[in-house]
Amino acid sequence: MNSRTTIITNEKCWMEHTALTQLENVSSLPGVIRAVGLPDLHAGKSPVGIAVETEGVLYPHLIGNDIGCGMGLFETNCTMRKFKQERFVTRLNNIRALEDLPCDNPFLEESPIYDLGTIGSGNHFAEFQTVEKIFDQETFDALDIDTNQLLLLIHSGSRGYGQRILSEFLDFDGLQADSERANAYLDKHNDALLWAQRNRGLVAEKLVSHLGYDREVRPILDCRHNFLELQGDTFIHRKGAVSALGGPVIVPGSRGSLTYILQPAEDTELSAHSLSHGAGRKWARSLCKSRIRDKYDRDSIRQTKLGGRTVCHDTDLLYQEAPEAYKNIEHVIAALLEHNLCCVIATMRPLITYKG
Repeated sequence: MNSRTTIITNEKCWMEHTALTQLENVSSLPGVIRAVGLPDLHAGKSPVGIAVETEGVLYPHLIGNDIGCGMGLFETNCTMRKFKQERFVTRLNNIRALEDLPCDNPFLEESPIYDLGTIGSGNHFAEFQTVEKIFDQETFDALDIDTNQLLLLIHSGSRGYGQRILSEFLDFDGLQADSERANAYLDKHNDALLWAQRNRGLVAEKLVSHLGYDREVRPILDCRHNFLELQGDTFIHRKGAVSALGGPVIVPGSRGSLTYILQPAEDTELSAHSLSHGAGRKWARSLCKSRIRDKYDRDSIRQTKLGGRTVCHDTDLLYQEAPEAYKNIEHVIAALLEHNLCCVIATMRPLITYKG
């Protein structure tokens, strides 16, 4: 690794050689001050789990096509006492796709319609959760989370909107920061951030309404992880990373592990003011089914060791997103803690994961 590359890891947090090579290549781009690989680093079209600081230039391809993708945590009006896992699973199984649920667009004049109120495929999900353990009561209380209420975590982005923006501004040589083209990209990038956040809220409303509860949900946290952030005179490109500058963040594992709520440390300069966005992939999607298909049948693949259930009509996707396909979230969190980048506020346990 060259002097412009930083790796946040520990001895238990495995990183593939391809991802490390991709990160080093990114660090060599003109204008890059440094490129940080977080513990969930893995390979993609460009590396995922990175924070890249640049001066005088910005690179849309490092953000990718799902601008504004992130995690939204909502409190529902369903109490844990009334939560019935089997009934919820049955109702959710009746949804072939979220597009089938009606959704008015209250943002028609501000945002185009690109599958509004949907989560997309791949690693996107909607997950009903409950608080498992509180580690920092004072900070947890400040979030005003009612532990008696069912929580809903939505992982989605800007869908086709972000893809259209990337296609319009894709330039592997980068955009000069003071150019009209860069300013036009930033304007649309910011629109996509807003669209993605609103989309997460609409997904949550659609799901709780379908389950027979009041459509209104209360947003608790929203953490984007594909976006540009201006910090002083430099740009921080985050692809699969959350900002450590805006307070508590959500870091989920796989559907078979806990989700963490973290409080960023006061000094996160080491990681370019960024934290991990999740566990990070361990296996390529094409390898998953062949490696674990003998371990599961059609029913057991939809259950987890934590007692959670999964609703998904795509069998291949079930295997591609199996817990084994991801790194150990405990190792990812441990690496962040060992580098004094955060502390744990609380953990949450998945009850039902919906994909579709």
